[in-house]
Amino acid sequence: MTPSRTPALVHIVVNGTPSLVPPGTSVAAALAQQTPGTTRTSVTGAARAPLCGMGVCHECRVRIHGRTRLACQTVCTEGMSIHTDVGTAPGSATP
Repeated sequence: MTPSRTPALVHIVVNGTPSLVPPGTSVAAALAQQTPGTTRTSVTGAARAPLCGMGVCHECRVRIHGRTRLACQTVCTEGMSIHTDVGTAPGSATP
């Protein structure tokens, strides 16, 4: 039997700040562990966070490498660049 190895952490960048998360972590879970724990700001300026956790409500929209994605349905990958400003610019409120 080979000894079990702890998998390496995944390096991500959230709003320009480097972070480490365990492999298999969803973007929503990674964001929930950081201050302020939200995924985006609505067009009215309200903080938003995942509601349904299954991709139906779209409250967890974020930009990943420049494309709008659902944080609850996306697994963190090495070097992923995540921005939580979806909804703050004209035309960015829809996925």
